[in-house]
Amino acid sequence: MAPERRRALEEIDPWWCPTWPITWQRAYATARQWWLEADGRVDWAALSVDTVFEGEQLGRWVQAQRAGWPGLEEEQRDLLSAIGIEEDPELVAAKQAAEAKPKVSRADRFAQGLAALAAFVEREGHAKVPRPHKEPLEVVVAGPGGEGSVEVVSVGLGAFLNNTKARRAKLTAGQLAQLAEHGVEWA
Repeated sequence: MAPERRRALEEIDPWWCPTWPITWQRAYATARQWWLEADGRVDWAALSVDTVFEGEQLGRWVQAQRAGWPGLEEEQRDLLSAIGIEEDPELVAAKQAAEAKPKVSRADRFAQGLAALAAFVEREGHAKVPRPHKEPLEVVVAGPGGEGSVEVVSVGLGAFLNNTKARRAKLTAGQLAQLAEHGVEWA
């Protein structure tokens, strides 16, 4: 692009070509429009998450910016601060805690579902689990220091079996055999 054309565009809007996604810039423009229409008197912290403005999920976007503040570029934070959107330490901490949780692999989810099925079959004597049934299951959860603690989780056993049946073509022979051992007819 010719330097004079670039300067002309930057005179119109210094953020015409941001380094962040254009979807972010579009949502920011919507938030700025909301702020302008309210004469700068917006309590962003009190904005409902369900707020929609100009077709944009403004409430969700604002909450995501306040929660993801540390991950924003400095210029983005400056733009947000200029219209009164600020970091929310509680949202930031909650987001960081959620991201710190270890992801559960498919194999681990299958093993957890199988353990819940075993407990159900032992108690009920059959493997005909109603779709909405949730089975309580004790699991060991690793803590931040590496120590483990036992927690009771509620496994959506009916949903697990329903989804597993729908995807049975992707199961290994060993997984199908494990399900059959517990009385699952379609396995």
